[in-house]
Amino acid sequence: MSEDILHFTYRLSAEDYDSADFLIEVDKQSMTLISAAPPPYPLWTELTYQQCRNCPLKPEQVPHCPVAINLVSLLNLCGHLVSHKQMAVEVITDRRTIRAETTAQHIASSILGLIMATSPCPHTEFLKPMARFHLPLADQIETIYRVTTMFLLAQYFRQKDHLPYSLELDELLALYQNLQVINLHLSQRLKTAISEDAAVNGVILLDLLSKSVSWSIEDGLDEIHHLFEGYRKLAQ
Repeated sequence: MSEDILHFTYRLSAEDYDSADFLIEVDKQSMTLISAAPPPYPLWTELTYQQCRNCPLKPEQVPHCPVAINLVSLLNLCGHLVSHKQMAVEVITDRRTIRAETTAQHIASSILGLIMATSPCPHTEFLKPMARFHLPLADQIETIYRVTTMFLLAQYFRQKDHLPYSLELDELLALYQNLQVINLHLSQRLKTAISEDAAVNGVILLDLLSKSVSWSIEDGLDEIHHLFEGYRKLAQ
């Protein structure tokens, strides 16, 4: 395997479902997904079809939604799966393998999150550090921790590069509010493309995670505040 490419393999299996692999390859330097779906692309991937109301792209320059075209292969895998179907999944990376028993919608949500973060969408570019250190099937608290620490580390690098920076989380809140708009329109796209609901509910779960980040920021990150008591002692 090339050292310039990150590999993520989601291996799905169930009693009544033949084992299937879903491979995601990402350029390590740019953290952009190497698309496995060749053109022509289906109608629901066109930029103007259920285009996000906050989308800055123009169809004459970008005819297809950058996220949607990267979801074509995923829908071929799980577009026929019902959301509550119990499945086993192995997520095989270049460094480790993670195994879990969960539902099809949670698997779809984890894959969707990685695809969105590595697609060339202007509103998901900031998620690339999260993709580099992808945590499959992350829960609400894990996501809140990872998102906020990523953002604050970004402020450190902005300060080092003599760029404007802030330790306030208002900018992160705005970024996640944009993501919620994308999730809404993406679910509308997928309803056209699939026969069952696992992928759509995967978007809904992803949206719930993004909302939980927003709510936590508004509440001052109370869920994880206690974990940093040791740092309060360092200042004494």
